Amino acid sequence: MSRIDNIFSGDKKALMPFIVAGYPTIESTEAAIIAMDEAGADIIEIGIPFSDPIADGPVIAAAMHDALKNGISPDHAIAVVSRLREQVSAGLIAMVSDSIVSRSGGSAFIDRLADAGFDGIIIPDIDDLDAEKLSAYCTSRELTFSMLVSPTTPLERVAWLASISTGFLYILARNGLTGEQSLPPDITSRIAEIRALTDLPLAVGFGISTRRHVESVTQSADAAIVGSALVRRMSNADDPSKAARDFVRELS
Repeated sequence: MSRIDNIFSGDKKALMPFIVAGYPTIESTEAAIIAMDEAGADIIEIGIPFSDPIADGPVIAAAMHDALKNGISPDHAIAVVSRLREQVSAGLIAMVSDSIVSRSGGSAFIDRLADAGFDGIIIPDIDDLDAEKLSAYCTSRELTFSMLVSPTTPLERVAWLASISTGFLYILARNGLTGEQSLPPDITSRIAEIRALTDLPLAVGFGISTRRHVESVTQSADAAIVGSALVRRMSNADDPSKAARDFVRELS
């Protein structure tokens, strides 16, 4: 059983914070991962900076821009995970653009993630044919492969996305960009529709920014993903890793 499967094997709901690798610095990224693990994060998503981030709102887009300006590359994110893997019990998921994956050799990039100690990958902009192929390869390397489901994704396609996903399915609470906003009132019914199609755990993101949001979402979903609110707190803090730890404690 993979680390991600084990995390979702019990009745406990999972908290999944998201950070940008190299923001504000690569040192603070490493410290924040360790701090969030100690504070109760179950799975940590590590966004690998990309010049044209997919669906990211102004907070995360700005963080990725600053990280790239400071010379951060996928190599830095992989090196951080390799250094701290034995210290961290939380699952570690790479969120990365297909452009980076394909440019870095596809399966060869997956090998690097697996060898460093990542537990899974999310590629939000991957096309269907490549997704099928890469999902199978991730399975061979014991990495989870999670596809995204939007509020308007037809149920027939949801079933297909679930069929090529492992670990969990990423459910977008709303359309548009990431950011701190209110949750849509129909999220519970949407989760119920998807639940009827798959046995995979369902993780909900986009707009979750408070403990109340986390509690609300996890009444029906298996995990809550928090990104922009965390990145914003880190950007405004004198000690980003402490800000990350304190916020995760508050949410959990």
